[in-house]
Amino acid sequence: MKFKHKIDKFVSTLSERISSGGVSQLEVKAEGERDIFGNMPALARKAASEGIVLLKNNNALPYKLDTKISVFGRCQLDYFYVGYGSGGDVNAPYFVNVIDGIKNAGGHVNEWLLEYYKDFTKNNPAPHGFWGHWPMNFEEPSLDDKMIERASEESDVALVVIGRAAGEDRENTLTKGSYYLTDEERNLLDNVCNHFSNVTVLLDCGNIIDMQWVLDYEERLRGIIYAWQGGMESGNAIADVLFGRVNPSGRLTDTIAVRYEDYPSAMHFGNKLFNTYVEDIFVGYRYFETFSKEKALFPFGYGLSYSNFDIEVLDFKADNDKIKVEVRVTNIGDVAGKEVVELYANAPQGKLSKPVMSLVAFDKTINLEPKESQKITLEVPVYLLASFDDTGATGHKYSYILEKGEYKFFIGENVRDVDEAGSFELKEDRVLEELEAVCAPKEYMDRIVAFKVNGSFIPKKVALKPEKPYLRKRILDNLPKEIGHVVHNYNFSQVKSGEISVEKFVSSLTNQELEALTRGEGGMDSSYGVAGNAGAFGGIIPELNKKGVPAVITTDGPAGIRIRKYTSLLPCGTALASTFNTRLVEELCSEMGKELKNAGSNVLLAPGMNIHRNPLCGRNFEYFSEDPLLTGKMAVAFVRGIQSSGGSACPKHFACNNQESSRTINNSIVSQRALREIYLKGFEICVKEAKPLNIMTSYNKINGVWSHYNYDLATTVLRKEWGFDGCVMTDWWMKHSASHEFPNLRDNAYRVRSQVDVYMPGSFKRTEKKYKPDNSLLETIGLKNGITRGELERSAINVLNMILKLEY
Repeated sequence: MKFKHKIDKFVSTLSERISSGGVSQLEVKAEGERDIFGNMPALARKAASEGIVLLKNNNALPYKLDTKISVFGRCQLDYFYVGYGSGGDVNAPYFVNVIDGIKNAGGHVNEWLLEYYKDFTKNNPAPHGFWGHWPMNFEEPSLDDKMIERASEESDVALVVIGRAAGEDRENTLTKGSYYLTDEERNLLDNVCNHFSNVTVLLDCGNIIDMQWVLDYEERLRGIIYAWQGGMESGNAIADVLFGRVNPSGRLTDTIAVRYEDYPSAMHFGNKLFNTYVEDIFVGYRYFETFSKEKALFPFGYGLSYSNFDIEVLDFKADNDKIKVEVRVTNIGDVAGKEVVELYANAPQGKLSKPVMSLVAFDKTINLEPKESQKITLEVPVYLLASFDDTGATGHKYSYILEKGEYKFFIGENVRDVDEAGSFELKEDRVLEELEAVCAPKEYMDRIVAFKVNGSFIPKKVALKPEKPYLRKRILDNLPKEIGHVVHNYNFSQVKSGEISVEKFVSSLTNQELEALTRGEGGMDSSYGVAGNAGAFGGIIPELNKKGVPAVITTDGPAGIRIRKYTSLLPCGTALASTFNTRLVEELCSEMGKELKNAGSNVLLAPGMNIHRNPLCGRNFEYFSEDPLLTGKMAVAFVRGIQSSGGSACPKHFACNNQESSRTINNSIVSQRALREIYLKGFEICVKEAKPLNIMTSYNKINGVWSHYNYDLATTVLRKEWGFDGCVMTDWWMKHSASHEFPNLRDNAYRVRSQVDVYMPGSFKRTEKKYKPDNSLLETIGLKNGITRGELERSAINVLNMILKLEY
């Protein structure tokens, strides 16, 4: 969602509170503005600690409580608790930084060194910028060699904290201080490693940054922790891991490559007008494990523990519908901990190119004591093994198909450290689902396929031919039947009670009232809702209010409920996904659902579900992973949690919002196969399993068509194929455009025809706060190929059915 300068001052003030440590819980209670609900602080802390990934540990950790720690780096105080923008700027009641966390745990830090950093941060306040111009890092002080030498003489260990941030409208860049370490940070690491024998680096980053520097330090650097951005409980969660109160169990949700140039999307990211998804289905580990294992510094799913675990396969069964793998996980180490179990599939190379590894299931154990075991059963629907044929190579164009051959399964704790779990043989091709062409590329594009040479696969670019869309005829053939207008004084309460149907209620609405149901009130911070809300839709005009239709209040997420009152700031999306613990995420989001309801809001604009196609995307911290299954399953947990209290989640951004710069004009040129198998798959899993009540479209184009006008996305795929029966809304202030297929339609009429139900926040100009009738839409009714009342009725019904499922 996009905000303009009118709230920049509020955001900057909030960010300064975050950096300075916010306010204490005592101050919050004294102000009387709000309380933290139920178990939220404990759950937020637990989620943050379980998401922390231990990348290296050469007997560096855990620390003993009496260990004297010299902490370096200003982010020990000016911690990045979350990224910037609508997905992060939550008005949290308190913040726990690294130093606070260590002291809360009873740990000991080098006090004179801490005072040095306190003086520096006081005299050099962290600049938080403004919308789209957020800082990527903060200036570090220069410590001379004598200071570091003195610290080493007075301390047992060194902890170096390095922080990075990005955000909405703010990409990471291939510069020092963003993707790369600064010269000051490298000098600090050099000097600290020269004087200390036990050095750990703590990364306070929402995104993946360059890690090639790790190779330069080898054994001089004994510990590396990727802490992500853990929200208001960050410091406590970090201390839990540092002192062994929590055994780290987080796993990487992305591959960390040796160099940025090793990512397959590196040359096709950041362009203003378009990005060609040349890597096709070979995103992240699918590329590295198939073509270039040596280019992965840390593989997908990787993360260390203070203990060791054994994963034993007990049973493997494959039937017509699913594969079932039963394992026993045993803690064979000396301390209690949790283990992540990851199941990968290796499908046969046939007419369709395939990655050598694809995540098909995962789970996490309970906290196992030494020698304790737990049985886990993983189930894989065969649909997850199928490939989409977008060219007809198999003879089954536009179908999901299992090609004949051997399907092997591997189980372990990351994509690289696995053992074979079983296999099955398919004697002939099996078509699982016959679909139709959607969002096909309209121009030639290159894409990578796996080409086998001397027993190994190499990436080979092949040209994909464009396809001519037949969208106009398909839309006209499927126009909804008109219910018609009947003058009657129905009330929406009669629909709620079951006295009349929603269709009968809609028949009593005028065209003007129907049109009002397809747009928001006009601006943000609606007077219908809590201060600081993102806008309202539904019953936002007097005529609808009188008929009992309530306003629907939206609020930004996903790291918390972004309003002016105090609300909990949770770990960022990547941190949550790094837990690989869907039960924990659902429990956490259930508490957030209670906060949402208590705040008087109905729809949380979350979770963010876009794929980590490239590490430079500014909003990667909001999103879960480079993997569509992990993304989908985390979204399922998130949505179920939020909606358990009677509110609605709103997964976003549908779809291919993989770049922040030029996001409103950029065209994602992507094959139908990659679109379905990678970029839509997470949404598909979420819709089918969690049934979100709302979905938000993205700003960008997909193969030339903006998502908020995309009939294939909102109707063909989302509703016809997946069975979605909720409301689809635009991201805030969509791009205006005329329809290619229907010259009489543009803007809102074009959108309604696509069955994108609601334009948010409702006004064409950002300065307009209140609803104004959209005569441009209504004037097309009755024109040849103009909008029909039936289409307005269809979107109105979608909105009203969604409202019926909300608890007010």
